[in-house]
Amino acid sequence: MNLASKYLDYIGGVRRYSTRTLAIYSDVLQRFSDFVMGQEASILEDASLVSATAIRNYEVSMLDGGKEGSRTVNLHLSVLSSFCRFLMKEGLLSSNPAKSVPRPKMEKRLPDFYRKEAMDAYFDSTAPFASEENLFLIGGQDRKLAADMYLRRLRRLVIILLYDTAIRRSELLSLKVASVDFGRNVIKVRGKGDKMREIPLIVSLSKEISLYLKSRELMVGDAAPADAPLLVTERGKALYPVWVDRCVKRELGHAEGITGRRSPHVLRHTLATELLDDGADLNSIKELLGHSSLAATQVYTHNTIEKLRKVYNNAHPRAKNGGKDGD
Repeated sequence: MNLASKYLDYIGGVRRYSTRTLAIYSDVLQRFSDFVMGQEASILEDASLVSATAIRNYEVSMLDGGKEGSRTVNLHLSVLSSFCRFLMKEGLLSSNPAKSVPRPKMEKRLPDFYRKEAMDAYFDSTAPFASEENLFLIGGQDRKLAADMYLRRLRRLVIILLYDTAIRRSELLSLKVASVDFGRNVIKVRGKGDKMREIPLIVSLSKEISLYLKSRELMVGDAAPADAPLLVTERGKALYPVWVDRCVKRELGHAEGITGRRSPHVLRHTLATELLDDGADLNSIKELLGHSSLAATQVYTHNTIEKLRKVYNNAHPRAKNGGKDGD
């Protein structure tokens, strides 16, 4: 087995990286291998090829002519640095050559988020699809109408779960029926690195999930076992990443007041920003989001600072008169 395959087995089996992350890492290693060994080689087999010079030349080749942006180049360098740490652990490298390679500067991008008023308007407009009264349509004889009503309920639930719990798309897709503890009103989430955390559910969301499970039983034809996926299509199939992405774009595409990028991650950013604005401390938000370090959570403070800056410029007496001393 070559070195790259051993590394991918390690981060997949021991570190429990997601399938998507494994695919990204595999692609980076293959591209680096093609660069240093030639297109005829399959993938890295010689640790001596992973040198600071080779990594630096690879970086230059990606940046040359603007072929890749700084964010992509930094991703590649991070993967190679992680690979080098693995080679050090295996005794094949004495130091990490990737650490000596300067990285291109990235422009800091503030997290996108939606306004609370816009989200409230969306949930108000879709509330009828989540009602108990609506269940009889799903259990009726008109199967086309039943499927339509079920999907409307399902799409709304996807949005509200992403928004109310700030879970990642991958975490949403990994939810099982047993993940929801209705007695304690919490949802158990398996996050990055296979780490488990519990997220409180507001009472209305807990009730909505319960009604969804009833609609699912009516639609699919039998009660879902505890280990079954929580969210399924009208045909009883588990949801998948592209389905969730399309759902968010469809549901929020024409929602009044919602502009900019429509993605599951923006819904996650939205709750984090709102909690911070309402006075929640960073450590609590860190635990909710499942971040491994506080540094990852601190990015949300930038949105709050930008809001404060606008208030400051509009209301501060010296800011209003151009910084001149007031009377």
